[in-house]
Amino acid sequence: MINRTRIGATALLWVFWCSLTGASVAFLAGCAAGATGSGVNSDLVTDSDEPEARKRARLRLELAVAYFEKGQTTDALDHLKQSIVADPGLFEAHNMRGLIYMRLNDLPLAEESFRRALAISPKAASVQHNYGWFLCQNSRLPEAMQLFGSALANPAYGDKAKTWMAQGLCQQRGGQLADAEISLQRAYELDAGNPITAYNLASMLFQRGEFVRAQFYVRRLNNSELANAESLWLGIKVERRLANSDAMLQLGGQLKKRFAQSREFAAYERGAFNE
Repeated sequence: MINRTRIGATALLWVFWCSLTGASVAFLAGCAAGATGSGVNSDLVTDSDEPEARKRARLRLELAVAYFEKGQTTDALDHLKQSIVADPGLFEAHNMRGLIYMRLNDLPLAEESFRRALAISPKAASVQHNYGWFLCQNSRLPEAMQLFGSALANPAYGDKAKTWMAQGLCQQRGGQLADAEISLQRAYELDAGNPITAYNLASMLFQRGEFVRAQFYVRRLNNSELANAESLWLGIKVERRLANSDAMLQLGGQLKKRFAQSREFAAYERGAFNE
């Protein structure tokens, strides 16, 4: 699970991965469709079409996803292994296996899993997304960009906002700030409610001195239920730069009331606005 008190780019260990279920997990960058969805060329499968082995494999996969969401990684892996034994050709199971091994920090097995999933279903955008984020986290940016691009070019892919976001964060990490802004803007256009996109756009603009534009994104975030210590602190610094003392004090009050133990509130009390 993502820590709701940290939504900056450096804290997004799983931004890549997968919106399984739940508000906080939904800001991670893969998808439940990625874990249980299908490739672009697959027909709709009904009960009468599926052999018993695939039905068993899908049931085990659903259990693996449920345990993964709960943080019970060992149980998730156990059911996942049984899914693959039942049907080694279910690409979604190998995709899920990659996510599990990413969580376990077993990078060779994670990569092997994503590669296997793509070997089975080369046009599966959900796998391209997850594997792309894996590569980004391991500083293999050109390969990551190629996979993100393939996912975004897939007209049947329904989670493009998350992939634009992941691509933007990856570009930001690689110092490609102009490209990162374009990608994050596209992500925001498709999903203005994603706090990771909003925060990182505002942060980039603030660092570039575009305080009015930064204010637009961070104010919308801080006016939502997804505001946290990091977004409130950024909002305070933005309002300070714009000499909006009333707004600054209002945000400071929220920070004290809701996140009094945070490092952001400690910095606010010190007046450490430039740290």
